Amino acid sequence: MAQAPAPAAAVSDFSRLSKRVRQAGLLDRRPRHYLARISAVTALYLAGVAAFFLLGDSWFQVPLAAGFAIVFAQVALVMHDLAHRQIFLSRRPSEILGRLGGNLGIGLGYGWWMNKHTRHHANPNHEDLDPDVVPDVLVWSQEQARASRGPARLIGGRQALLFYPLLLLEGLNLHLGGVRALRRPWMRHRVLEGTLLFAHFVLYVAALVWVLSPGKALVFLAVHQGLFGLYMGCVFAPGHKGMPTLTGTAELDFLRKQVLTTRNVRGGRLVDLAMGGLNYQIEHHLFPSMPAPNLRLAQPIVRAYCRQLGLPYHEVGFAASHGEALRHLHHAGAPLREKGRS
Repeated sequence: MAQAPAPAAAVSDFSRLSKRVRQAGLLDRRPRHYLARISAVTALYLAGVAAFFLLGDSWFQVPLAAGFAIVFAQVALVMHDLAHRQIFLSRRPSEILGRLGGNLGIGLGYGWWMNKHTRHHANPNHEDLDPDVVPDVLVWSQEQARASRGPARLIGGRQALLFYPLLLLEGLNLHLGGVRALRRPWMRHRVLEGTLLFAHFVLYVAALVWVLSPGKALVFLAVHQGLFGLYMGCVFAPGHKGMPTLTGTAELDFLRKQVLTTRNVRGGRLVDLAMGGLNYQIEHHLFPSMPAPNLRLAQPIVRAYCRQLGLPYHEVGFAASHGEALRHLHHAGAPLREKGRS
């Protein structure tokens, strides 16, 4: 639903908040944090590869596949921070590490994902402009449900029940998204992107075929890619799913556009680690280049400022965030259920 236009004086609200955050030093780089984080993720990745070859044709590869799903997701979260220039101020080292980790390391196209995610940040939860709420397989509003075609029309009425099973396919969908984008005119360095992507796919499949029997290889693939997609969905969905959506030419200033469409997820350091800091989604959307470990420190400043303005600041626990998202999906699919009963 579209929110009412913000008053004219609101254009300066974000600049005042930004000044407070900048004065607190929260936009400064955190090189030691990222050196430790990237080193740890790289070590886990290489240890997993070594364990894969040492275990050989064994069913003990199944729990390793689950572990690899976690490692792949953590690589993706580092890639996310690189895309937002949270680690390096300049573009070149961000792109080099992003493509090595994303395209070659986990088969996720850095250029495609950065383009998609940048458009999401510019217009979060806008039904016409945010690629994350395009009615592809799922519908995000009753208006989308009424106009839906294809898979969305078939699935939409029961999409809340099917949400988590569908997330098991999200890993494969992320791989395909990067491949499909190689033909887009906006894709930069498509030869490099494509070479690294297909190198990952070839090495991945070759390793499975060389080490595992066909049956075990298929199980490894299903467990690894399924849990990778589930993990990624559970990290990114709580930030916006179930929050108000915007349509048409709804006019909101930057601060309100980001805060009103975004949800934070409460939790301790374990949640911070598992979600890569994206549980502080409001702060991240207001300051995308802020290093992830600083988001927790910025939260009291942002929350107090929103309270000062009378602006809703939505924060719930992890389970509650998913409950809100599922209730929203169920509500959005209502027209398709009613049509099915008529």
